[in-house]
Amino acid sequence: MFITRVVLALENFRQWLNATIAFSVLNLLKLLPADPAINFADRLARKIGPKTPRHKLMLFNLARAYPEKSEEERLEIALDSWGNMGRLAAEYVFLDRLFDFDPANTKPGRVEVIGTETFLELRDNPRPFIVFTAHSGNFELLPVAGSAFGLDVTVLFRPPNNPYVAKRIFDFRKERMGNLVPSHAGSSFALARQLEKGGGIGVLVDQKFRKGLPTKFFGNDVLTNPLLAKLVRQFGCDVFPARCIRLPDNRYRLEIEPKVEIPLNEKGAVDVQKTAQLLNDKVESWVREYPGQWLWYHDRWHIKDRIEE
Repeated sequence: MFITRVVLALENFRQWLNATIAFSVLNLLKLLPADPAINFADRLARKIGPKTPRHKLMLFNLARAYPEKSEEERLEIALDSWGNMGRLAAEYVFLDRLFDFDPANTKPGRVEVIGTETFLELRDNPRPFIVFTAHSGNFELLPVAGSAFGLDVTVLFRPPNNPYVAKRIFDFRKERMGNLVPSHAGSSFALARQLEKGGGIGVLVDQKFRKGLPTKFFGNDVLTNPLLAKLVRQFGCDVFPARCIRLPDNRYRLEIEPKVEIPLNEKGAVDVQKTAQLLNDKVESWVREYPGQWLWYHDRWHIKDRIEE
């Protein structure tokens, strides 16, 4: 019993220390102007990332997704992905300053939005809807955009494993992104309540889900969360794909695409299996267009254990 308490205390200290170091670095970056800080974070992540255990998983994922590419090409994508993660971390510090989109301003800013008419139509004609995205570019800017347009959106997110990091990030997001629902056993009920009252929800659909439906992603077997499809079946809501694309000079393009046609089965009900595959196909098309902007260190194909054997 004593040994267990000691082990737990040591683990708690390790997580606190890691969180303290991470946020200390981010606070130092805050002393710099946004562009130099973000560029520095990119360079630092490209140096540190390949030295971490996740780099091996990243290269393994890339080999499965792009067997036709050379090792040099896959390594270049991996380094771009590490740089993207470094930028994402630094951008948390400057998120308020980065989102400068103003539909009335004819001069382009850091952020451009494709599909403003969809944002405005959803705002002016309230109804249940779902926006889905992936871990690509600075995906955190999408709920910020929704909040800026005055949309009533509840965002489902997965908290980091480190509880100290999770709390800081949750507090930060809550001030800028509207309603937030941490991903856990009861989160589906919170999302259903939002749709039931005529609001919208935002979900990430490119994460591993152990109890998901068997589907394909880059031609390989994956398990995909059926939640979105089941919510559509229950509430009959429209579904919109959205993504963030990094542009040169630390600029961003946010795109909300036209609503997707949800597959139906022979009885006219939502085909949950085909809808799950539709989500994967859309995300794959995004990743293939900008492969270095996706977070390849995720264990999307549930292969981490096999790599470590």
